[in-house]
Amino acid sequence: MIEIQNVSKRYGNKLAVDDVSFTINKGEILGFLGRNGAGKSTTMNIVTGYISASAGHVLLDGYDILENPREFKRRIGYLPEMPPLYMDMTVDEYLRFVCSIKDVKKSYVKSHLDDITELIRITDVRGRLIKNLSKGYKQRVGMAQALVGNPEVVIMDEPTVGLDPKQIIEIRKLIKQLGEDHTIVLSSHILHEVADVCERVVIINQGKIVAQDTLDNLTKNVSDSARFRLRVAGPEREVYKLVRELPGTRSVDEMGCKEADSFDFLVETDRSADIRRPLFQQLSKLGYPILMLRPMDIELEDIFLQLTTDKGEEQ
Repeated sequence: MIEIQNVSKRYGNKLAVDDVSFTINKGEILGFLGRNGAGKSTTMNIVTGYISASAGHVLLDGYDILENPREFKRRIGYLPEMPPLYMDMTVDEYLRFVCSIKDVKKSYVKSHLDDITELIRITDVRGRLIKNLSKGYKQRVGMAQALVGNPEVVIMDEPTVGLDPKQIIEIRKLIKQLGEDHTIVLSSHILHEVADVCERVVIINQGKIVAQDTLDNLTKNVSDSARFRLRVAGPEREVYKLVRELPGTRSVDEMGCKEADSFDFLVETDRSADIRRPLFQQLSKLGYPILMLRPMDIELEDIFLQLTTDKGEEQ
């Protein structure tokens, strides 16, 4: 689908993007992550054709963005962090303007916009001035313009920034729905949002790609430990000591009483060690039933921090 091949971008003596290569597969929802100043926005601007690379190539279905910019951009919809809206236009006027820019056939415009506005759920505000809309509706209008022309790829930069919790949930559902018919690239600082929506992530740090894989594979590769939450109906200190002494246990954190006559623990073990059977056997002998045993995989936030924290920043 999209191939980013050895792309670099230099601003004077500063190398903002350094020999970056990765692929965006057809039909996937890809998360693109990086700290402020890591080169994330620069890379996205190169992929969308907003700026040119100092070196390297960006291809979409074989079209090079420098050699065939019109054909390349025809296949991409872009929602930047600040949607490119004309506030004194109505929603309908603005979307018709975007249709003209993207060379949508005039005979197709009405039905095309009807479909988009229904999908994005902005049909009821098509006649209103954009400047009078709420932040959430403005974001939806920005998403609608990205879908004009039915692009194969939709790139979104911080699509939920500044929205309230209800609006965020709605936009996430919408992104998942769009992923059924489009390839989606999502950039967001809200890491659990990426984990919830995306199938694969690419992480950039100091201009270089430091990871690209599914979240499950990143979890296995980044951490050699496993964690689970344990709830036992038994005396806290005695259970703590028993779990702590099992071979393979790295740490046990007491989490207090969350249910009557029981205590919770956060247990970390070697990933290669499975302590569940000996744990069950030891507690059974003492008559202390396990009320809950729930795996807690390392989260995207943990992976992100491990891959993007410089050693000099570590305490």
